[in-house]
Amino acid sequence: MIKGMIVKEEIRIKNVIVHIMDATVGLPVLSDSELEYGPDFGDFVREHIAKLTTGDDTKKCEFYQKESEVYEWLKEYKEEEFVPLSKKIANLLYGIMNSNVDIPSADLLVVRFRGGDQEYLALLKMNFKASYTHRTMGDGENNHNDIIRYKAVLPSESQKLTEAAIINLETMDVRVIEKKYDINGEKTNYFSYLFLKCSSELSHKTKLNIVTKSIEKVQKEGLSDNKACAAMMEAKAILQEELAEKGGFVVEDLADRIFEEKADLRDAFQEEMEKYDMVRQEVIPQSESTVKKYQKQHLLTDTGIEIKIPMDQYRNSSNIEFITNEDGTVSVLIKNIEHLEAKY
Repeated sequence: MIKGMIVKEEIRIKNVIVHIMDATVGLPVLSDSELEYGPDFGDFVREHIAKLTTGDDTKKCEFYQKESEVYEWLKEYKEEEFVPLSKKIANLLYGIMNSNVDIPSADLLVVRFRGGDQEYLALLKMNFKASYTHRTMGDGENNHNDIIRYKAVLPSESQKLTEAAIINLETMDVRVIEKKYDINGEKTNYFSYLFLKCSSELSHKTKLNIVTKSIEKVQKEGLSDNKACAAMMEAKAILQEELAEKGGFVVEDLADRIFEEKADLRDAFQEEMEKYDMVRQEVIPQSESTVKKYQKQHLLTDTGIEIKIPMDQYRNSSNIEFITNEDGTVSVLIKNIEHLEAKY
């Protein structure tokens, strides 16, 4: 696998080439030479590569060695063959795109770079988006400024790519981000399945979502409304502790904490995890945005009142208390408020 995160400052770009993959043309427009670029574009490429190695949407893959053309080409790859290799990769991808109209047109950036002590190849599919720009027309005496819609604008530096791969040229391990498109009437991860021909595991973001939704499901099905709400709040607090203190968790160990006194719910949760082969999986998200929603408890009452409680206050009984009343309703008591501010 890629050894840890590759921060932007560690990336040393060696070769870059761009191939135009416009599905409306019928053929790819392949470049015969590497791209000449300045420091701004170099930063643009490094930023996208860094996002791929640190993002929780990215998943680890392994080539099907006997089936993958890309694997075979990379095993025989020599440094001086960068341009012809990139053309073969682009032709393979374009053939898949040309046969499946839902796959968006793009520019394909093929980048050879060094990160730390490892050599990598990045395949960055920059899907086109439409945007507006100005145009000036004149007859020699008068100018006319106009606004036109341009259909082949690349993603900005701050945007995430939806289809890309980073391949370790020494270990041949792969990291992929992708989106499903309609292939022969079925939503398919074409980038890994048809193009790279590699098997993939779930991303950490997907794993975390599966775990939280499964916890919610078994608690809602196994407990009454108010008890389920209290159990879900406690589960979220435990999740936040695991993420904050350890950076992640093993699913089985997390289940032992959350369902410590509820063996029936633990069994139901384990059944859910077995569907995804996740019982003993590690979940270690790297991006702050992935775990941000676990930093607060967000409550919504049946009367429409919303309450957001920072997790460091949730367990502080001197500031907030949840009271179960005799009639089964719940009261939330917020205490020791020195200053109250209204926000609009």
